[in-house]
Amino acid sequence: MCSRGHKTLFRLDLGKTDYRETWELQRRLVDLRRQSRIPDCLILTEHNPVITMGRASSPENLLCSREELEKRGVELFEIERGGDVTFHGPGQLVVYPIIDLNDRGRDLHLYLRELEQTVIDTLDNFGIKGGLKQGLTGVWADDRKLAAIGVAVKRWVTYHGLALNVCTDLDYFKLINPCGITEYAVGSIESIHEKHVDLGDVADRLADNFCAVFNCEIESRCVESILSETMEVR
Repeated sequence: MCSRGHKTLFRLDLGKTDYRETWELQRRLVDLRRQSRIPDCLILTEHNPVITMGRASSPENLLCSREELEKRGVELFEIERGGDVTFHGPGQLVVYPIIDLNDRGRDLHLYLRELEQTVIDTLDNFGIKGGLKQGLTGVWADDRKLAAIGVAVKRWVTYHGLALNVCTDLDYFKLINPCGITEYAVGSIESIHEKHVDLGDVADRLADNFCAVFNCEIESRCVESILSETMEVR
């Protein structure tokens, strides 16, 4: 656990969302955080099927055509986060921390390690020993990648974040080389447990572990009230 002083963290539970609306929300919250009009935030969501391609993406890691994606109801976005191609969809917990690293030493590498530790602690809550692989970002168990991490920073305020497979349909990952990796498979909490795991339970544990690692106190809020209070409602 970090030794930094406790700070308030807004927890925003969005339920199932389209990717674009959450992407746009992140950027609005980043601007508000930069202006110190809101504290750090933790967005928790579950996306409708979407493939995103980060700044380091290679076209060959997308293994199907845009037409095939459209037929399968999978959206495609090229975005500004780090990393290669990844998939988000039902059964996957997606977490977007909006964190001001100016208050945390502007250490992006430490921030990534803390995100990984948050996931490792969460997996431990469900009886899974998670770990890291040298030279690769993310969290693994039994040589299967359970969590992908890709972030962006705007004037030292973070957005994008991590995706943890809980009960995801892993067949979707056959459409890509996830994060450009071909030598290891993708897994989920449910595929290791071989029984149903509730995504809401995982979200609660992860939020608690995030607060422990980042040494903050959580306050659940709704997006509408935050934007209303900051005169951001359109």
